[in-house]
Amino acid sequence: MSYRFLPVCLLFAIALPLGALAQEGDAAAGATVFKKCAICHIAETDQNKIGPSLNGLFGRTAGTHPNFAYSPAMQQAGKDGLVWNETSLRDYLHDPKAKVKGTKMTFIGLKDDTEITNLIAYLKQYSK
Repeated sequence: MSYRFLPVCLLFAIALPLGALAQEGDAAAGATVFKKCAICHIAETDQNKIGPSLNGLFGRTAGTHPNFAYSPAMQQAGKDGLVWNETSLRDYLHDPKAKVKGTKMTFIGLKDDTEITNLIAYLKQYSK
C-alpha cells in the first residue's frame, strides 16, 4: 500500500469540516450586516415595514407574505417556483434586480460572500 497520498488525505480530513463551518456563517456578524436591510425589513417579528417581514423567510414562496403589496414580478417569481432557501437568497442578495427582474426592491445587493453568509445565518435564527 502506498502512503504517498496520506498527507493529502489528512489535509482534506481537516479542511472539509472547517469549510463547512465557514459556510454556516456568524449570526452576530450577520446582525451587523442586517442593519443595511433594517431600514425596510424586520426579522425579529412577523410584521411588514416598507419591505415584507423576513421572519420565517426560509421555505417561504416568494411574493406570498400576508398583507404585503409585492411587485407583479415578485408574485410571478413565486408562481414560477421561487422559494427562499440559502441558494436562492444568496443569488437574490448578490443582485436583486437580476434575480427577479422588475422587483421593486431598490437595494443594489451585497457583493461580499462572507457578508451574505453571515446575513443568512442571522436570518435563519428567525426561520425556525
